[in-house]
Amino acid sequence: MAEADRQNLIVMAAGGTGGHMFPAQALAEALLARGWRVKLSTDARGARYTGGFPEGVEIEEVASATFARGGPLAKAAVPFRIGSGVLSAAARMRRDRPAAVVGFGGYPSIPALGAAWMLGLPRMIHEQNGILGRVNELFSKRVDVVACGTWPTKLPEGVEGVPVGNPVRAAVRERAGAGYIVPGDYPMSILVIGGSQGARILSDVVPPAIAALPMDMLRHLRVSHQARDEDGARVAEFYAQNGIDADVQPFFPDIPARMSEAQLVISRSGASSVADLSVIGRPAILVPFAAAAGDHQTANARQLTEAGAAIRMPESKLTVEAMAEAIRAVLDDPDGALQMHRAALSVARPDAAEDLAALVEDLAERKETR
Repeated sequence: MAEADRQNLIVMAAGGTGGHMFPAQALAEALLARGWRVKLSTDARGARYTGGFPEGVEIEEVASATFARGGPLAKAAVPFRIGSGVLSAAARMRRDRPAAVVGFGGYPSIPALGAAWMLGLPRMIHEQNGILGRVNELFSKRVDVVACGTWPTKLPEGVEGVPVGNPVRAAVRERAGAGYIVPGDYPMSILVIGGSQGARILSDVVPPAIAALPMDMLRHLRVSHQARDEDGARVAEFYAQNGIDADVQPFFPDIPARMSEAQLVISRSGASSVADLSVIGRPAILVPFAAAAGDHQTANARQLTEAGAAIRMPESKLTVEAMAEAIRAVLDDPDGALQMHRAALSVARPDAAEDLAALVEDLAERKETR
């Protein structure tokens, strides 16, 4: 490999959920367009989300582990697996030295970030949520830059963050500010998403809430509902039994298209979902995941709700009746729905991927002074 090519590498490390992988994909797209080589370090779970990554990205699966799953023996083995992953990543970086390493959170990002720290390479983390995840918190004082997707972000004392927004994929940017057709007496669409894994509580509450809508509204509705594998059959059957036109799938590869066609989105408030909603500009009902660490999904939802772009519905108050009332409030008020659309766009950061890429390039240039 030519020396110039060796100098032209950025390593990204991300965990195995869409919340970590989608921003990494967006940065990869931006860096490739700027002429960088890009390598993604992830585990087997994360590799499932790499189908949308550009072909030019090198995918590297690493050994990692988490303390959150498994029995006592599995947990006892975690430090050794992580340590092995760090040493293996360090060996690869010595052979193919990156100009910078960028971590997006999740346990699979530990090997690359740990190796970069050992080797003294320029390194940074990007935190998507308003509260640092465990891994990003661990590395927040061991990196050169902490980039923040949600602002303000709660940071450890002595750590300064750089607000850049959450990068959205090219498929989302292509639909930035897509024209919004207000609810009315014609075909309408509702998109129900629960993050990359779906959400059981939305599968329990949303279908009967939609079924409770007035018939003159219901007859115009088409629903796209993301449900977990174990919930999909019963959700699809419920919609069918109630005469509701619904497409139920465990994962929609065309979320940006479906979102741009929707009059209303019902969603968890994961950072990537919130970013997509703001960039495309859609009214939303947000149901933060109550068990999220530090209640970070409530923090994520704050900007959209305070702007008037979304209705926040805590799980503690989530009932079929409350959800039906919220849906009807949006679909019964075309002027209000249009204002929600405009409010979402007012807080959007469509250029977050480019801003983050510029930050990475600035960090990479520091290698000359090390």
